[in-house]
This record gives sequence, C-alpha cells and structure tokens, in this order.
Amino acid sequence: ILLNLSASDDLIGKYDYLRNLISQQSARCIAAYIYASAGFGESSTDLVFDGKAIIAENGTILSSSPRWKEGTQSVVCDIDVENLNRDRMHMGSFHDCAQAELAEPAPTVKVDLAPAPAGIPEQLVRTVDPHPFVPASDKEIDIRATEIINIQASGLARRLAATGCRNLVVGISGGLDSTLALLVATRAFDRLKLPRTGIIGITMPGFGTTGRTHSNALTLMEGLGVTSREIGIGNAVMQHFADIGHNPEVHDVTYENSQARERTQILMDVANRENGMVLGTGDLSELALGWATYNGDHMSMYGVNASVPKTLVKYLVRWFADRSDNPAVANALHDIIDTPISPELIPADAEGNIAQKTEDLVGPYELHDFFLYHMLRFGSSPRRIYFLATQAFKDSYTPETIRHWLRIFFRRFFNQQFKRSCLPDGPKVGSVCLSPRGDWRMPSDATSTLWLREVDSL
Repeated sequence: ILLNLSASDDLIGKYDYLRNLISQQSARCIAAYIYASAGFGESSTDLVFDGKAIIAENGTILSSSPRWKEGTQSVVCDIDVENLNRDRMHMGSFHDCAQAELAEPAPTVKVDLAPAPAGIPEQLVRTVDPHPFVPASDKEIDIRATEIINIQASGLARRLAATGCRNLVVGISGGLDSTLALLVATRAFDRLKLPRTGIIGITMPGFGTTGRTHSNALTLMEGLGVTSREIGIGNAVMQHFADIGHNPEVHDVTYENSQARERTQILMDVANRENGMVLGTGDLSELALGWATYNGDHMSMYGVNASVPKTLVKYLVRWFADRSDNPAVANALHDIIDTPISPELIPADAEGNIAQKTEDLVGPYELHDFFLYHMLRFGSSPRRIYFLATQAFKDSYTPETIRHWLRIFFRRFFNQQFKRSCLPDGPKVGSVCLSPRGDWRMPSDATSTLWLREVDSL
C-alpha cells in the first residue's frame, strides 16, 4: 500500500491527468495507492488546493473525495491485499524485480494507527461487482464487445486461412451460444472476403426442440445469408435406442446424450463431405461446469466461444442485435436473448414450451460465473468467494442459496476436468481461460475434498 502525502496545487486539466497517473502507478506496482493532497483553502497566495483524496488499487480508482469542499473530510475504502499478493506472485517480471531489489533486508517502519473514524460500517465499504465479466456501462460494453468479437473473428479467420478451409459447419439451435458462434463466423468470412454461403448452418430438431427456437434458428440463418440445412435426428436416435436396447420412455442421461452425439456426428460428417470444419459453440461457463456431452457438443475443430462466459454471451448477442440493419435478424436475436437457456433434450410441455431449463438443474449462471471469476482470477478459497458473493448478491439470493450452488460449482468443476483436458483449440479473450494448453493446468483426477469441506463449514 503506497501512501502519497502530496501538496500538489490545482490547474486546469490537472485533476484528470493526476487520476490517470495514480491509476497507472498502482497497476505498475500491483499495489494500492492512497493519495491525499493539501486541504481545501490551505493557501491562496499563488497556488490553490482543492482538498482531493484518491484511493486506487491495481489500476482501478476505488474511491475519491469531492473537491472544493469546506472542512475536514476523509475517504474510506477496502483494499484487497490478498488479491494484490496473488497477482504479485503470478507476475513474473514483478517477482524477478522484487528479488533483485530486495537483496538486502528491507527497512521496517513501525506506525501507530489511529482508531477508525466513527460511523464507518463493519461490512465491506467497496462495491463487489456481481457480474465481473460484464462491463459496467454502455460505453464500456461497446468497447469491450468490439474487442472480443475481433479476437474471436481473427482467431477463426487465421485458422481458416492456415488450413485453406473455405467451408464451416455449425449447428444452430436457436440458443445463445450457437447464435454467437454464427455471428462471429460471418465476421470471419467477411474479413477473409469469403462468401457467407460457405457457412453451413444446420438445425437438427430433436425430441425437445420447440417451435420458438427452431423458428429463430431459421430466421437467423436466412437473415445472415448463410447456407441453411435442416436434418432431423428423431429417426436416427430411435434406431440407436433400438440398437443399444434403451427404452425411449426413460428420459435419462442416455436419452439426452444420444441426441447430442447424433448431432455432433452429423456436423462432423457434413464437414467431411464439404471439405470443411466444425465450429464449436460451447462457452466458458459450460466448460467450468462440464455442462456438455463428452464427444458430443464437447467436440469440434475450433471452439470460438471457449473463453466467453455465459453472462457475457448474452451481452455480446445483444450488442449484435442493437447494431443489425436487418429487422428480422434483430428481432430474432432479441427473442433468443429472452429464451430460457436449455439444451432442449427433454420433450416440451403440453403448451409446447421449453420444459428443461439449464439453470434449474445446475444453478444460476450469474452465480457460477461469479464463483468462476474469483476462483480462477484470484485463486480465492470457497470461504472468501462465499463472503464476496453474499455481499454482491445480498438483494438477489439468500446465503443458503449461495452456499448450495457454491457446493455444486466446486463438485462439478473438479469432477468434470477430464472434459477440459481434451478441448479443441479456441481463442482466449479475457483474463480467465480453461484451455489445457494455456492458463489452466489441472489433473483430471484432482479431488475436491478440501474445497467441499470448507463449503460445508460455512
């Protein structure tokens, strides 16, 4: 924690420059930076002071005082020292520099701290963002979405160019993930100046497909100008049930996964026939939870959404919808956003609505994405994640609900690692990634015992 007791006077435009300096210095040092200037009205001879105080942490301004205000004032904010220490350990250049500079023991200065001012609450003062993957403002969303889409499209375009591939096969379900993959694919083809008809979108109605998702899939493919095909999987899956002796009235994991694997087989075989490659659609949240059929939708030649979490997928699709000049495509995209998330592997209800809702089974994605971010980005323990989640979602979920889904998150995260150990290639877009060739090295037989024990002790 760096303390800067300053007597820097005020000039036109200097305040914004100062805030940038403080933010950047806190990032360079992977530290908290606390700045306090001379008080308001301290002088008027030739220099004037506005009485500013600023607290920054690792590149982010956490809090600042109002300027030009009479009387004594203080700014209070929480500093996350544990996260700073974790980042310092993982930043190789910082670690090397620290070793070189601290060849001799560092001097220690003892400081007696005064009691905290009266009226400061005991809970966290800082705000804990419940959606850490999602930009906070519309301006940030536009900047971030543009960058993410460019990373995804560039990675895919490079893979297509390197392999000399001019055809791409993608399964279109009418859900969020396949929609984003298709939108990115059109960007990649436009960048390579390839006709969009080389993108073969295939909708594969099964036992749980609803009219809503099927209609949106067809509208989207037609509006984007890609080649649209429809191949029903019902007869093939029923034949498979007969071959393996499975009762189709039993809607168990065999019933569900047989459909997912049949769809993947179709995509792979069409790709062979068209001399193309299969584009994966699964997202980061599904990879974390293992919510994919092994050697089904788990497999592709390139996973374009592999490091995009579910909460961010929705914002990216909305970003495309708001910028579409095709009303039919925009309407379809907005309806896809409003459609409950589902693999649609169980038959619809009597009214034809989706009966199998993913978040009823594995839990709210906004919670799981929060858990995932703090576990991977900062190496946080279950106890720490739980505490932060109760702060971030205090108006949305009870502590009991958070604890319940946190346990499921850690149990699934550990026992589904084997699926992540053999993932197809895919572009990294943010600070969190589960690629076995990149940031995440974890044995498939790692045990969750200690993590679950800590959750149970909360």
